[in-house]
Amino acid sequence: MWEERYQTDDYVFGTSPAQFLADHAAYLKPGLTALCVADGEGRNSVFMAQRGLNVTALEYAPSAIEKARKLAAEKDVRVDFRQVDVTAHDWPRTYDIVAGIFIQFLGPDARDTLHQHMKRSVAPGGLMMLHGYTPEQIEYKTGGPPHAENMYTPALLAEDFAGWEILENRAYTREINEGREHAGLSALIDFIARKPL
Repeated sequence: MWEERYQTDDYVFGTSPAQFLADHAAYLKPGLTALCVADGEGRNSVFMAQRGLNVTALEYAPSAIEKARKLAAEKDVRVDFRQVDVTAHDWPRTYDIVAGIFIQFLGPDARDTLHQHMKRSVAPGGLMMLHGYTPEQIEYKTGGPPHAENMYTPALLAEDFAGWEILENRAYTREINEGREHAGLSALIDFIARKPL
């Protein structure tokens, strides 16, 4: 499904970063290591690299990775793009920042497992940055899966990251224009948490 979605000449979600990353760019400090999970066509990993981070991006679809490499070349940055099924990845390293942006393609059980892997990949004192939709997004129909159970709520994320220092956990609505797949009034959530030392 993902390979079919990305086999187009255009960038399905655009080439600009998610507004979430732009809003929280102060966390993206030069020299930090970062992991972008299910990064698609590279718009977010490339933005982080432009900010001076050392970025690794995981993505399953070869056509998305090809476009991501092209975008990185156009922006004159380096990103370590890896073709990986994140549900089967061994998560061998830790990073200062692990980012998951609009990665709500998994149901609750698989999501819980993915979050556990992602948490292990955050270095002590490092950050988890998650951005996506809340269940109210089903009513807007402006992007995301048609499954409310895949969405985040502040309570769900607070529970998933119990014991972490939660820096932001905010649900809100906003008009977004991030490619043809994410366009219009949307029910969103921003979550940033610091892993204990």
